[in-house]
Amino acid sequence: MDKDWLEVSIITSSQAVEAVTGILYNTPVNGISIEDPEDIEFKKKHPGDWDYFDESLLKVKEGAVIKGYYKEDEDFENHLNYIKSSIENLKEFGIDKGKGLVTVTKVNEEDWENNWKKYYKPAKVGEKIVVKPIWENYAAKDDEIVVELDPGMAFGTGTHETTRMCIKALEKHVHSDSVVFDIGTGSGILAISAAKLNAKRVIGVDLDPVAVKSASENVKYNKLNNIEIIHGNLMDVVQGKANIVVANIIADVIIFLTDCVKDFILPGGRFIASGIINSRKQDVIDKFNSADLQIEEVNEEGEWVCITAKL
Repeated sequence: MDKDWLEVSIITSSQAVEAVTGILYNTPVNGISIEDPEDIEFKKKHPGDWDYFDESLLKVKEGAVIKGYYKEDEDFENHLNYIKSSIENLKEFGIDKGKGLVTVTKVNEEDWENNWKKYYKPAKVGEKIVVKPIWENYAAKDDEIVVELDPGMAFGTGTHETTRMCIKALEKHVHSDSVVFDIGTGSGILAISAAKLNAKRVIGVDLDPVAVKSASENVKYNKLNNIEIIHGNLMDVVQGKANIVVANIIADVIIFLTDCVKDFILPGGRFIASGIINSRKQDVIDKFNSADLQIEEVNEEGEWVCITAKL
């Protein structure tokens, strides 16, 4: 088996981390690592919430560093050109690309494939929800709810601000009679959290087959039978209506979804939307107001915003 990979390294801003990650997931990337000194700084200031963080990342001065791993083939140059042009275009969406430097290095699989696991430890990300890597041991305390997770190549470990805010919103609004749709489920972390919070029924949807596979495996690790993971484009494959629709994507997709998402929410139900960079907060609020979605709560962590609105 060929053990050599191409490592695409991108120096960008903390603000652009999710957008750049999304760009990479639009290509056949086989794995992604994120080194964000601002995120580590946050963890250092909130030591009670984290079991471990790599303080060496605080020495990274140029910005966040995102690395994607690829097998070398005849299409690689096309993917690389797509990545470079998409990063250049981030400014059109009001996102600071930072340095925006893209470099390529050949690496060996053993140098990266499992190294990231030593930095991924159990973390309490809500009032009750604790996200635990499947290879770690953890003894739940009091009323803690443990979510077993192997994110693999799908985005979503629970440590990002947008994910934490969504989980806190789900803790607040999910009840035993709740039906929940998670649009853009990634690793399945939000859908699984909702199911663990005793929702009656949960559906997670993702366009990326890698994410669908990862989320489905994570459902099995958690031994859940009230959840279904579906491959498809946003709301196109969802049938029926939910008490809660949660979408941790980006502002432009949330704005695009807003007009149609109302058709999938029961009266009095909620739309929990995150992945919104602070500079786009008002755009999303204006869209919700024009769509007769009553904004109940706007939460912010770092550069990110989570909005809960009621139909």
